[in-house]
Amino acid sequence: MNRLNGKIALITGGASGIGLASAQRLIDEGAFVFIAGRRQDVLDNAAEALGSSAQGVQADVTKPEDLDRVFETIQKEKGHLDVLVANAGVGEFASLGQITEEHYDYIFDINVKGTLFTVQKALPLMTNGGSIILTGSTVGSMGTPAMSIYSASKAAVRNLARSWAHDLRGTGIRVNVMSPGPTKTDKLIELLPSDALSEMKRSVPLERLGDPQETAGAVAFLASDDSSFMTGSEVFVDGGYAQV
Repeated sequence: MNRLNGKIALITGGASGIGLASAQRLIDEGAFVFIAGRRQDVLDNAAEALGSSAQGVQADVTKPEDLDRVFETIQKEKGHLDVLVANAGVGEFASLGQITEEHYDYIFDINVKGTLFTVQKALPLMTNGGSIILTGSTVGSMGTPAMSIYSASKAAVRNLARSWAHDLRGTGIRVNVMSPGPTKTDKLIELLPSDALSEMKRSVPLERLGDPQETAGAVAFLASDDSSFMTGSEVFVDGGYAQV
């Protein structure tokens, strides 16, 4: 399929995991994709693997000057933006009683502040009919032990989309959330011991972890005109984890 033929996309956190898989899927469907990430070496490797239809731009989404450089690059190279995937995000464990100010600031600065200003700075480049996709999480609508701050940050992301759908009236720009469940990424494998991963699999009605390519399929759907009558919505790709 070439649902995104000629489209220009940006994916933050696009050098690994769900972001990288999404970049490859959008390219496969005809888009040119800019990927942004904090680590230059990882970014360079990802851009090389993606090929000539991708370009990496080093950026920390918590730094306004980095975001300005990303959008200045897109303006110079392509002149506009059709699809924005605000995917950059982090998670850490901390139970109530052990939560520090540093833990809170780290997660909210990237997951909420970073998402907010990525979207806001992208708007002048977005075209009528453009699509903004925010990466949420099943934990945004579930209680999760030792992950209250991460969960709260993703609940905030979900509500940003609801509010922005109103704010974007008259622009033709849609904003939706793609919320993955337990997905087999290097980040998740590093974060959880093998017994916890096994327990998580048992908690998923489909009895397995998701594959980043499956979340990428949902991103491609939300990026394309196949979702042209959707805004303010949340699409779960979670094997039923948060649904039943």
